Amino acid sequence: MKPRVLGMILAGGQGSRLAPLTQKRSKPAVPFGSKYRIIDFAINNFINSGVFSVYVLTQYKAQSLTEHIQRGWRFGTFLSDYFITLVPAQMYRIEELGPVWYRGTADAVYQNMHLIDNYDADYVAIFSGDHIYKMNVEHMLQRHIETRADVTIAAYPMPQDQAHQFGVMHIDPNWRVTDFLEKPKDPPSIPGQPGTSLTSMGNYIFSRRALEELLETNMGGGESGFDFGGDVIPRALNDGYNVMAYDFHRNPIPGQAGPNTYWRDVGTLDAYYEANMDLVSINPEFDIYNPEWTLRTSSEFSPPAKFVHESDGRKGQAFNTIMAGGAIISGGTVRDSILARNVRTHSYSLVESSVLFEDVEVGRHAHLRRCIVDKNVTIPPGTKIGLDVDEDRARGFIVTDNGVVVVPKGYTF
Repeated sequence: MKPRVLGMILAGGQGSRLAPLTQKRSKPAVPFGSKYRIIDFAINNFINSGVFSVYVLTQYKAQSLTEHIQRGWRFGTFLSDYFITLVPAQMYRIEELGPVWYRGTADAVYQNMHLIDNYDADYVAIFSGDHIYKMNVEHMLQRHIETRADVTIAAYPMPQDQAHQFGVMHIDPNWRVTDFLEKPKDPPSIPGQPGTSLTSMGNYIFSRRALEELLETNMGGGESGFDFGGDVIPRALNDGYNVMAYDFHRNPIPGQAGPNTYWRDVGTLDAYYEANMDLVSINPEFDIYNPEWTLRTSSEFSPPAKFVHESDGRKGQAFNTIMAGGAIISGGTVRDSILARNVRTHSYSLVESSVLFEDVEVGRHAHLRRCIVDKNVTIPPGTKIGLDVDEDRARGFIVTDNGVVVVPKGYTF
């Protein structure tokens, strides 16, 4: 009998380091790659792996994410076990503290244990909703079952100087986890691989019994720890549960040659920008065109992209660029850029190495270089952004350490 697997996506991330892109939306709702949202990749991983029962747990500024899920991620109404359902955070009461929201990742699941009971799940796959990657969840589940694990943690080798941002694991030769350190100041390296640490991707598969026991012990007892990485996983190790690491690089993706090595946190503006720019390279590290691993998203009934004008000095043209439906390149030039739906660039304008969100309009003779422009912004004719850092800062724009200029949503010049 096929095991019953319930997917739960933790999508309440505030994403403060992505501000101002997260000023009015949560991190999982931030647009990516012209037509997607960051959360789409977690949902696609479940759907492409045959996990069709998914709860999306939200909390921070969830309206944009809610509308996206409701518009674009619906199954038919006649299949009771096929659903992608939003679970908004509901303030609950703790006797000593009064009303509180979710206090951490594990607490979010604990407050919704009734959903797991109602579904009668054998296994629960709890994944983060704010990373860019492809993952065959079924393969990880098979490994979880084969090793008789109570908990399996997706593991990713990372440069040691970056690992302090994540949970870091020690494993034995059989990939059993022997120690787990949450965001250590001095991350240990993998034995025999100096300069590299084995980090947690924040993706877990739990056997249902183990999940219930661990959450009841950790949260039901009123203890102070409410996160999987900082509290539940260390407790599982201390209490003798079988905790296994899963080698993400061995995760097979249909239609993809070579090991599965791409995973990006996109937790900073520079990381987000570079991940978008990778998509327009000739051989991108992250392939969004694999027909055997479909990347779905919300359907928008926008018209086709369009290029107009062909005369000396006034040509609608684009090079090394991805653009969504409704974009119109009207006598301007776009290079090495990502254009979302309904972007319009007017004559003699130049857009270089930039990410433009929905409904951005670029006026005549305007010049944009290394910019992220959030939605509903009209760039006046002749405006230059990304060419003079001091001028950009004087306008109030954020300029990242790598010189990327960010124009916030709805900005008025």
